[in-house]
Amino acid sequence: MMNVLSVTSECAPLVKTGGLADVAGALPHALLSEDVRMRTILPGYRTVMEALGDAREVLTDADVFGGTARILEGTAAGLDVFVVDAPHLYDRDGSPYLDAEGRDWEDNPERFAALCRLAARIAAEGAGDWRPDVVHLHDWQAGLTPLYLRGHGPDTPPCVTTIHNVAFHGIASPDKLDRLGLPRELFTPEGYEFYGQISALKAALVYSDKLTTVSPSYARELLSPEFGMGLDGVLRNRASDLYGILNGIDTAAWDPARDPAIPTFKAPRGKAKARARLIEEMGLDPEAPGPLAVVVSRLSGQKGLDLLLEALPALLARGGQLALLGSGDAALEHAFREAAAADPRVAVHIGYDEAMSHRMIAGGDAILVPSRFEPCGLTQLYGLRYGTVPVVALTGGLADTVIPANAAALQAGAATGLQFHPITAPALEGALNQLCDLYSDADTWGRIQRNAMKHPVGWGPSAAAYAALYKGMARTS
Repeated sequence: MMNVLSVTSECAPLVKTGGLADVAGALPHALLSEDVRMRTILPGYRTVMEALGDAREVLTDADVFGGTARILEGTAAGLDVFVVDAPHLYDRDGSPYLDAEGRDWEDNPERFAALCRLAARIAAEGAGDWRPDVVHLHDWQAGLTPLYLRGHGPDTPPCVTTIHNVAFHGIASPDKLDRLGLPRELFTPEGYEFYGQISALKAALVYSDKLTTVSPSYARELLSPEFGMGLDGVLRNRASDLYGILNGIDTAAWDPARDPAIPTFKAPRGKAKARARLIEEMGLDPEAPGPLAVVVSRLSGQKGLDLLLEALPALLARGGQLALLGSGDAALEHAFREAAAADPRVAVHIGYDEAMSHRMIAGGDAILVPSRFEPCGLTQLYGLRYGTVPVVALTGGLADTVIPANAAALQAGAATGLQFHPITAPALEGALNQLCDLYSDADTWGRIQRNAMKHPVGWGPSAAAYAALYKGMARTS
């Protein structure tokens, strides 16, 4: 059995703000069939501490950025975890990254440096009789771990970093170099300096042994200035070490035949009851002749939801309706609320509710994902699983997971959704019109839904790819 330490700032169902948490929560279970045991280290936020069962202290550090930190080993939500119990850093109102007013915590550099420093200590020294063969880092919050590992000498396990979203770098002022305990000699353009600032993500990209991202298309996109967010040069230098491994989803948690949040179904025709309940819940028109499109998303420019606002009249003009669940950019929240107030065929719930997301995806006819860039995306995979036809932009993991309903795919009976390009409001409007055309043809629509529900969306192939990567690293480290 190979041991892997996963270092992450969030992990479903313990704490979640986005898809990173879903991946970090699902991968340990998926890897068991590959003879890999993963333990996850994450911050001791309130929700994590509340979920932690019996735990034992495996190490203590009395001076972690203003207070004592203990590492507790135990289980939470069926996961083997190490929890960084440091109340002065993590026991707070707000989200893992933002305060109650929606602003970044001023000490985020210290908060996630603490996670990295203690992860490096476990990686180098072990915890009891457990020591990892490989360390798997997730995004910038885990990015300083390889730098801290350098301080433990040469006999430390190799690191692989997964880029879930290259747009977030984990920038900190160089004034914090000494406070964070980072090596000044490596604070250079060839090292972890980024235009005069500390970049935790760049540190991970430069000093990890291998790099992965969450879809093959996004791995290619990252090498271009358009998508690399200033790190494309670094990634081109590491191109031979960069792998695109497509995300999967937890097919037990997302199973329309067993989902406790919905009227369950095994085939597309069984969606009718879930659809009717969603329409009732959202106050929409049960007699509308067009498709019920749903959005479950963070509201941001990246997600292309401003494009949806522009294209929405095309859907409504064809008898379609829209139900949206999400939160984020205040201007987008306001705009969608206004759209709902202006037209009863639009329903908006600002916020996030996990059970409601299941009801939305189960009850919708189509799920809209018009992202300007999308490393992988998970909502389109949930849509496939529930026969809720994805309408997606042609980018990143969206391009890798949806078979577009073009003439060839329709003739071959292979289509699972719709794609549009360029990523503009007129192109999205065209896709919404195509959606309405397909929806009006019951036979064709039924075939697309059946194809969607049969499409493989689980972790099996991806877990095997990660296991092969870990084993290759351990052999050559």
